[in-house]
Amino acid sequence: MKAHCTHLLLIITALATVAATALAGNDKRQLQLLESNADKANYVYLEAICQEAVGNIDESYELITHAYALDSTNTLISYQLGFYQMLMENPTLRAAEQGALLMRKHFDQHPGDYYEAYGYGRAATTLGWTDEAIRVWETLTSLYPQKLDVILEKAYAYTNNEQYEKAIAAYDTLEASLGQSLQISLQKMALYQQIDTAKMLIEAHKLYNAVPENAEFNLVLGTVMQEVGMGDSALYYFDRAIELAPDDGRAYLSKAQYYMTHGDSINFEKEIYGALMSPGLDVETKVDVITVYIRHYFSSRDTSEKVVKLFEVLINQHPHESEIHDLYSQYFIVQQDYKHAAEQLQYVVDIDPADSEGWRQLMRVYLIDGNYQAVVETSEKALIYNPDDLELYLYIAPAFYQIEEYNRALNIYQTCLDKASEDDNELKSDVFSGMGDVYYSLRDTTAAFSCYEKSLELNPANISAMNNYAYFLAVEGVNLNKAEALSARAVKGAPDNATFLDTYAWVYFKKGEYTLALVYMEYALKNSDTPTYELWDHYGDILFMNGKFDQAVESWEHALELNPDDELINKKVTYKTYFRQ
Repeated sequence: MKAHCTHLLLIITALATVAATALAGNDKRQLQLLESNADKANYVYLEAICQEAVGNIDESYELITHAYALDSTNTLISYQLGFYQMLMENPTLRAAEQGALLMRKHFDQHPGDYYEAYGYGRAATTLGWTDEAIRVWETLTSLYPQKLDVILEKAYAYTNNEQYEKAIAAYDTLEASLGQSLQISLQKMALYQQIDTAKMLIEAHKLYNAVPENAEFNLVLGTVMQEVGMGDSALYYFDRAIELAPDDGRAYLSKAQYYMTHGDSINFEKEIYGALMSPGLDVETKVDVITVYIRHYFSSRDTSEKVVKLFEVLINQHPHESEIHDLYSQYFIVQQDYKHAAEQLQYVVDIDPADSEGWRQLMRVYLIDGNYQAVVETSEKALIYNPDDLELYLYIAPAFYQIEEYNRALNIYQTCLDKASEDDNELKSDVFSGMGDVYYSLRDTTAAFSCYEKSLELNPANISAMNNYAYFLAVEGVNLNKAEALSARAVKGAPDNATFLDTYAWVYFKKGEYTLALVYMEYALKNSDTPTYELWDHYGDILFMNGKFDQAVESWEHALELNPDDELINKKVTYKTYFRQ
C-alpha cells in the first residue's frame, strides 16, 4: 500500500505515551516486559511512527494493524489505521468508508486534536459526507476561530450542502481577516447568483470600487452586468478592461459572447479575431475560442474563408502547437477536404512522433480518402515510434487488402494476433473479421467463413463481422436463413448504416423476397450521402425484379458512371435487362 506521512504531532504524542517504558533495556526485552496489551500497543505504535518517519510506509502499516489488534480502544491508533486505509492506492469505497469511521472514533473523543480533526474533516469531504464534514468544521472553528484554512473548508462544505447564506458568511469572515480579494469575491458572487442576483451585482461593484483601474475587476463587473441583463453597461466595462490590458484577450471573448447572443455576426467575428490576436491568451483558450467560432460558422452557414483565415492567424502565432493543427484537421474532415486534413495531421505527428492517436487519425483520413498507398507509407513511420500500438495494424492491413496485396494483409493481421493480449477479445474479433474479408477475396470461402465464426465467437456484438459474413453468404447463395439473421442483427445495431441496409436488401433479393428487398434498398440509398456503384447496381437488380424496368436501367446507368469498366453493368445497360452474376 501507499500512504503519506502524518504530522509530527503524532510522533510527539506517541513518544510522550511510552517515554517511561522506553528507558528500559533493549527493544525486544522491553516488549516482553510490558504486561498489558495497551502498553504493547503503544510500543508497537511508536515503532510504526518511526518507520513512517523514515519512509517505510508498508512496514508502518503492518505495525499499526498489529497495534490495533492489541488495543482497538486506543483512538490514536485507530485514527492512524483509518488514515492509512483512506490513502491506500485505489481503495474500494467500502474500505475508504471503514477507514474514515476509524478516524471518526478519535475525533468524537478528542475533537480538540487539531491535525487529526482536520484530517478526518478532509476524509468526510472526500467521501461526500457533507453533514459530517460541516460538523467537523463547525467544531474546529469554535475551538480555533483564527484557523483560516478551516473557515475555507467550512465555506466549501456549506456550498456543497446548498447552505449558501452560511457559505457567504464564512467568506465574509475570511475577507475580514485577509482583506478583499478577487478569489473571495468571485466565490461570493457565485453564491449570490443562486439566491440574490442584486447582491451579486453589489458584490461586483464592491470589488470594482476597490481598484477601478484593475482590468480584471472591470471584466468581472462587466460579466456580472451582462448576466443580469445590463448589456450596454457591460460593454463599457469590457472596453475599459481592453483599454487597461489590451493583450489579455478575455474581454474580447466576453464582447464576442455579447454580440453572438444579440445576433451581431460582424462584431462577433471582430471580437473573436481580437481574442485570437491577443498574446496574453493561452493556446488552450484560443483552441476553445476557434471551436466556438466553427460551431457558429456551421450554424450560420457562413463562408469558410473566415474560418481558414482565423486558423492561419493562430498557426502563424503558434506554429508548433499540435492542438491547433489537430483542430484544423477536424475542420477539414467535416468539410470532407481530406487532402488538407492530412496535411494538418502530418504537422501533428511531425511535432510529436510519439502521438499514436495523431498517426491513427492520419491513417484514417487516408483510408477514407481511398489513398491506400499513403496508409502503407505512413505506417512505416508510425510503427517506428509506436511499435506496440495494435490499432495501427488494423489500419495497415485493410490498406494492403484494398491494393490487393492479400498475403501482406494476412501477415499484418497475424502479427496483430501475436501481439494481442490473451483477453483482448474485441481486438482479436476485429482481426479475424478482417482476415475473413481477405480470404474471401482469395476465393477461399471455407477459411473466410471460419474466420467470421471465430470473430463472432470472440465478440458476439461485432456488427461489422455480422454484416460481411451475411453479405458473402448471400453472394454465394448459401445458408441464406443464417445470412438473414446475421444481417438483421447488424441493422438493429446500426439502423442508419447504408452498407448494412444494402446487405439486408441483398439477402432478401437472393431469397427471392423482392418487395422487402426494395424497401430496404431504398432506405439504404436514403441513408447514403454518396451511394457507391454497388448500391446503384443492386438497386437496379431489385427494381428489375419488382417490374420497374425503366427505373432499373436508370439505376444501372448511375452505377456505370461510377464504374465504367464493369463488364456486367455495361451488359445490363446495353441490353436493358438483368443478368445473373
